[in-house]
Amino acid sequence: MLTITQALHDQIVAHARADHPDEACGVVAGPAGTDRPERFVPMLNAARSPTFYEFDSADLLKLYRELDDRDEEPVIIYHSHTATEAYPSRTDVTYANEPGAHYVLVSTADTDDAGPFQFRSYRIVDGKITEEEVRVVEAYEPA
Repeated sequence: MLTITQALHDQIVAHARADHPDEACGVVAGPAGTDRPERFVPMLNAARSPTFYEFDSADLLKLYRELDDRDEEPVIIYHSHTATEAYPSRTDVTYANEPGAHYVLVSTADTDDAGPFQFRSYRIVDGKITEEEVRVVEAYEPA
């Protein structure tokens, strides 16, 4: 299960809406080993495409150095789908190389009549996709 604050949830959705019609992408970092998303890191979609996202290699290198310096890891890796449901594509599965991360997809297309977006989370390990429950909280429980 992914537990995320309302504020982080809203930031991810706002980024997806702002970059529409292109796919948005980014990371939510957290202290290493905690599985607790805390720091919102929106990234530029270097592909600038409505059907594909790609992190800029220089930005990604900078991010991973920063994560190491801060003793953080990518807890959430997110991107949006602009015309399809929030479900990982074959390409998404191919690029999923963080087995401990939650892969969040936001659809900015109203594909299920459930409203203006879908917010779903998956674990993707060795090509296997497992959807997980998302619990949105106002704040995290004290550690």
